[in-house]
Amino acid sequence: MSAPAPRVPGPRVTINDVAALAGVSKGAVSIAVNNRPGVSPSTRERIFEAARELGWSPNQTARNLSGRRAGIVGLALCRPARLLGLEPFYMEFISGIEAVLADHSCSLLLRLVRDLDEETALYQEWWRSRTVVGAILVDFHQDDSRIAPLQALGIPAVAVGHPSLTGGFPSVWTDDASAATEAVRYLAALGHRRIARVGGLSGLGHSGIRATAFEATMAELGLDGRRQVSTGFAGEDGARATRRLLMSPDRPTAILYDNDIMAVAGAAVAAEMGLSVPDDVSLLAWDDSQLCRLTHPPLSAMSHDVHRFGEEVTRTLFGVIEGTHTGAFQVPTPSLTPRGSTGPPRRT
Repeated sequence: MSAPAPRVPGPRVTINDVAALAGVSKGAVSIAVNNRPGVSPSTRERIFEAARELGWSPNQTARNLSGRRAGIVGLALCRPARLLGLEPFYMEFISGIEAVLADHSCSLLLRLVRDLDEETALYQEWWRSRTVVGAILVDFHQDDSRIAPLQALGIPAVAVGHPSLTGGFPSVWTDDASAATEAVRYLAALGHRRIARVGGLSGLGHSGIRATAFEATMAELGLDGRRQVSTGFAGEDGARATRRLLMSPDRPTAILYDNDIMAVAGAAVAAEMGLSVPDDVSLLAWDDSQLCRLTHPPLSAMSHDVHRFGEEVTRTLFGVIEGTHTGAFQVPTPSLTPRGSTGPPRRT
C-alpha cells in the first residue's frame, strides 16, 4: 500500500495547524520550537514531524526568541511615579498582566520614563540587549513618535489603543467613542443641559476620541459642547479644573471626568464650595474603581473590567510572539454604572 501523499504547504499554514496535527496545544508548539523545557522528547519530535509535514517553520520573531532571556515582558509608562501609585486603573491593569504572565512562568519588567523619546530608546535597549521577549505599548498619541522606530526594530509588541492610533501594531482596545456617547446621553436624559467634560492630556489619542464623541453628541442633542477642559490625570488637576468650571457664571450642572481620581477630587471641590452632589452638580467618572464606591455619595462611573483588559492584552502579546495574532481585538465597551453622584438637576 502506497504511503499517503505529503501535505502541500501553503501560505495559510499556522502554528494552530501544527498543534492540531501533533495533537498538542499552541503553547506546546511554541515551547518546542523555542527549545525550552516543558514538553517530553517524544512530544517535541511529534511537533517537529508535524511541522515538517505541513512545511511550516516559526517566523523570524519566534526564532529570535530562542536566544533571549526567557519570559520577560517590558512595559514602559510615561507618567510620574507618585501618580502611578495612586492610579487604580494601572494597578488593576498590571494585576491582569501579571495573572497571565504567572501562567506562563514569565515576569514583567516595568519602567517609568519622562517622555516618548526616552521610552523608544528604552525599548530599543531592551530588545537589542536581549532583555525582553516582547513589549506592551500604552498611552498612544496622535501621530505617535514611537511607531516607526519600534516597527523598524522588529520587537514583538501589542498596542493598547484604538487601531486608528497604533500604526498597524496588533492592538487591544475599547470603544471609547460609544462609551462617551452613552455618558452624555444619560446625563441629558436626566435633564442636564450644561454638561462639562474634564479630560486628560489633549495629545493622548483616547482623550481625543472621547472629546470628539462628547462634542458630537452634545451637538446632536442641541447642547453646548464647548465645555471641555484638558488637564493632567492627577487629583490636583481634576480639582483645579472643577473649581474653574464651578466658578463660571453659567456653571455646568453635570461633569464627566476622564478618570476616577479627578472625579473624587471634583467631589471634594463641590463640597468645599457648598454645593450638593447630585442636586447642584452631577459627577460621572471614567474607570470605575473602589475609590468610586467609597466616595460619598458613591460616584457613578463608566465601568469596565480593567483586570480582564490586562489579561487580554497579555494573551494577545503571546499570540504575537508565537506568530498567531496580527490584528485588532476589541474588549467589551465600558458601560454605565449609575450611583448616588448623578441625578436630575435642581429645579430653579
